Amino acid sequence: MNLSLTPIEVEALALSIKVAFAAVVVSLPFGVGVAWLLARREFPGKILLDGLVHLPLIVPPVVVGYLLLVLLGRKGPLGAWLFDVFGVTVAFTWKGAAVASGVMAFPL
Repeated sequence: MNLSLTPIEVEALALSIKVAFAAVVVSLPFGVGVAWLLARREFPGKILLDGLVHLPLIVPPVVVGYLLLVLLGRKGPLGAWLFDVFGVTVAFTWKGAAVASGVMAFPL
């Protein structure tokens, strides 16, 4: 029985770890900050912010993915700006996968 990984499997594993690490690094500070804000402070729009934070838990993942694709695609408002200013394409890259993972994990 051979338990060694092929180069393609190693590459897939490395990509998964890279996406997971990037999603945690990006979403953790925002998550802690928003959680602290919602738990410790009263401010106008608190209910709206709480609803927006919990939206990925309520909306099906396909809808969240579609909205991210519309926003971050090359012709989307945020994606076009990122490409024009920084030359960065997010959609259909590992960066896009990290953003999607971070958005879906943010409320947790």
